Amino acid sequence: MAPRLQLEKAAWRWTQTVPPEEVTQEHIEAAYRIGLEPCQRGVCRRNCRGNPNCLVGIGEHVWLGEIDENSFHNIDDPNSERRKKNAFVGLTNLGATCYVNTFLQMWFLNLELRQALYLCPSTCSEYVTGQGIPKDRDYEPQTICEHLQYLFALLQNSNRRYIDPSGFVKALGLDTGQQQDAQEFSKLFMSLLEDTLSKQKNPDVRNIVQKQFCGEYAYVTVCNQCGRESKLISKFYELELNIQGHKQLTDCITEFLKEEKLEGDNRYFCETCQSKQNATRKIRLLSLPCTLNLQLMRFVFDRQTGHKKKLNTYIGFSELLDMEPFMEQKDGVYIYELSAVLIHRGVSAYSGHYIAHVKDPQTGEWYKFNDEDIEKMEGKKLQLGIEEDLAEPSKSQTRKPKCGKGTHCSRNAYMLVYRLQTREKSLTAEVPTFLQELVERDNCKFEEWCNEMADMRKQSVVRGKIKHEEVKELYQRLPAEAGCPYEFVSLEWLQKWLDESAPPKPIDNTACLCSHGKLHPDKISIMKRISEYVADYFYRRYGGGPRLNVKALCKDCVVERCRILRLKNQLNEDYKTVTNLLKITVKGNDGFWVGKSSLRSWRQLALEQLNEQDDDADQNNGKMNGDAQNKDESTEEKREEEEELNFNEDLVCPHVEEVASMISGKFCEKWFVGDKGKAYALVKMLICKVIVVLFFYNVHGRKPIFAEETDELYIVSQFFVEEWRKFVRRPTRCSPVSSVGNSALLCPHGGLMFTFASMTKEDSKLIALIWPSEWEAIQKLFVVDHVIKIIRMQTAETSPESTLFDSEPKLCPECREGLLCQQQRDLREYTQATIYVHKVVDNKKVMKEAAPELNVSSSEAEEEREEAKPEGEQDPDFNQTNGGAKRQKISHQNYIVYQKQGIRRSTRHRKVRGEKALLVSANQTLKELKIQIMHAFSVAPFDQNLSIDGKILNDDTATLGALGVIPESVILLKADEPIADYAAMDDVMQVCMPEEGFKGTGLLGH
Repeated sequence: MAPRLQLEKAAWRWTQTVPPEEVTQEHIEAAYRIGLEPCQRGVCRRNCRGNPNCLVGIGEHVWLGEIDENSFHNIDDPNSERRKKNAFVGLTNLGATCYVNTFLQMWFLNLELRQALYLCPSTCSEYVTGQGIPKDRDYEPQTICEHLQYLFALLQNSNRRYIDPSGFVKALGLDTGQQQDAQEFSKLFMSLLEDTLSKQKNPDVRNIVQKQFCGEYAYVTVCNQCGRESKLISKFYELELNIQGHKQLTDCITEFLKEEKLEGDNRYFCETCQSKQNATRKIRLLSLPCTLNLQLMRFVFDRQTGHKKKLNTYIGFSELLDMEPFMEQKDGVYIYELSAVLIHRGVSAYSGHYIAHVKDPQTGEWYKFNDEDIEKMEGKKLQLGIEEDLAEPSKSQTRKPKCGKGTHCSRNAYMLVYRLQTREKSLTAEVPTFLQELVERDNCKFEEWCNEMADMRKQSVVRGKIKHEEVKELYQRLPAEAGCPYEFVSLEWLQKWLDESAPPKPIDNTACLCSHGKLHPDKISIMKRISEYVADYFYRRYGGGPRLNVKALCKDCVVERCRILRLKNQLNEDYKTVTNLLKITVKGNDGFWVGKSSLRSWRQLALEQLNEQDDDADQNNGKMNGDAQNKDESTEEKREEEEELNFNEDLVCPHVEEVASMISGKFCEKWFVGDKGKAYALVKMLICKVIVVLFFYNVHGRKPIFAEETDELYIVSQFFVEEWRKFVRRPTRCSPVSSVGNSALLCPHGGLMFTFASMTKEDSKLIALIWPSEWEAIQKLFVVDHVIKIIRMQTAETSPESTLFDSEPKLCPECREGLLCQQQRDLREYTQATIYVHKVVDNKKVMKEAAPELNVSSSEAEEEREEAKPEGEQDPDFNQTNGGAKRQKISHQNYIVYQKQGIRRSTRHRKVRGEKALLVSANQTLKELKIQIMHAFSVAPFDQNLSIDGKILNDDTATLGALGVIPESVILLKADEPIADYAAMDDVMQVCMPEEGFKGTGLLGH
């Protein structure tokens, strides 16, 4: 037994010998556990909820002893946001803008580009007129160049550890939550920057992009017949190198420049020969820029899937690259030094993280730029292009090849930046005066913020020290000494008082009061007994109430609990006596009739009656605490349940009213004294429950079929059946139905709108078929507006397939056709319905013998199990108990008629292995359904082959209604083999969405 339960039992042990009228103050204090010994620190591991004198483990350990000053606040040291000496400044990742940050850092460390941007004049009117920018207004750059130069100035001289590039990103119109193609961003931004700078008058500014990044190559085509050579000269800003099948960078460059044969349909039209001739074509490098950008084509288009994928193969590259062997003219200096490696960390083309390894041109040291964090790479950390993958590497991935000194290899590098080797001393980029003024203004704001945070930290420390001394003193005086005045305070409030994260609110003890306005004995587990001195301090400083001292111990509640506990003890003794008496066989006519359900649950019923007064007390207490509504509702529900659970009501029938009088036995009178008139009223309300239950069993337990002795069946609506089922299950809560409304089954012309075939299949959810004998009983008990029956025309020698059926009234063909059209429209205009997706393994068809339900549809979305009842339990009320057990539900199921009499199978769809149910709507597209299937089966949309009734579903833009997917449909899923290069299924979400790239951004002139 748990310690709390042991303390609860010990607190009320005296009730075994003390009657309610002899309860004294000593017994009251025992019930409230006043005399329990307080727990000692170090002995008690956690707070004892059953002991109000245990004040250990309520949060005091934080305050006792010496405390670190940093624990008094949750404010980080503002100096941690300060830029360290000789360190670079980071850039905030705004969501998915890490690809932008890597390029910004790389361009910032291109000193020639930075200096040219600084020379770009500002369009700010205040600066142009020499007035200076007002201090009460923030600087707002107007052009991309101004954004970039201001950003570079902050990266150069800011005191912050990292800065926010949101102004630059917003000016470009980029979506901060969507990761874009970094290589495409580089191309588009360079084109935009070149176009913007082309309007500048200063040639050093106007031509900086061409000087730094632009080279020339020629497409050279040579005719094999006449030897004529044709050249097409073109500029380039980066070389796009294919890496498939290569291990070294030089091999990629060689393939880029290799000769291509033009033959067959791809022959070249020679101007000299005036005809198509076989020819060769290759690229010749004419000139190289100062900064050579080499794009490694890691992200390629996969024709098999129709989407991009990443090539995670290792490529080796050296820190020095000699481009002379690849040039057409060999007379120049073409030695390049590696200056940056841009890295994509991750195995998918649609997600991951971008990082840059960039060399400082002034010191020659390498740094790792990872958004806000910048780390110097030296020693063992100097492994260019090497970063841990975000996803776990698969077993099939190749090991990293060994690299010699001055060489590196990477499976994540997607861009290598080389700078022309020169002996000239690196220049220094000076920040213009107006930009430096803006940087200093930002630095002043940062210093003000640091000072404000430091002051807040100091104030928190001062308050914490005062609270520390206060808690240490009060905690020592918190326990109530024996014989001294005391009060009760909520344990929750004490814990909040010791928790510095939130200031304590006024003390609120109303939730612990009983109906008499005093402390409830059952609430003692959430209360603590403290000294009057500390209580006075608490109420004086924090306020609240009501105060609960010795006068708040409720004698009335203790006396009532004593009475109930003694009755429960007596009830246990009576239960043993009754159990022994039931073993004795009753002879003669002596004795009483008792229902099986009542006999099993009488003790539980008696206990509920004993607890009724406690429930009423809780209800009154709830009204005092402002929770009257919920308590009233719960009490009303309990009372309604009790009306269903009266003793021996499972035997009551209006035809045998004498059974109700049998409740008056001595044993029943002792525990179930009540108003018999209430029982008789319930009897009359049931209206012959026996007949009704038999009717429900016939409707739900078996579906009528035409037997040899009858050629007629009658019809009632399922709505009528459902309403009566509700009443039979809960007669005290639901009103009985007095009439059978069959008019809803007829058209305006008075004709029937359903055929016998549809009644046993798709319309079975609307119509119930019953036997003639059952119809006679219904006509006696209910008012029937229209009699509808089905008549079998042929029986004996003809086959069941040729049997004809007629109806009274006759079928109305026009209204029947209109109903079918409306049903078809409803099937294709649903807003929420269940369909089933069945995954086919190894391309095997699902056989009807293995899963006959796959081709059957029904209206019920949830699966209900059918269990055959054992013999002797065919009565729906056999297992119905009025005690703790739940009523056995009468299943609502639809059945179809098979040719063989006696075989009835449910039309409900049954899920089979490998099948899952999905909620869909008619207007959602097939692509959206594929995304749902992806989450359910972990199969990417481009690996899904879907079909329904042999029809392939391949139009991703079509709606489910247009594709003929109706509620309860079964869609077959055949999954292709997954592609190993794709990462988690979250990445596939990007694949499923339309890839718009930089459409609508400033990079495309919008």
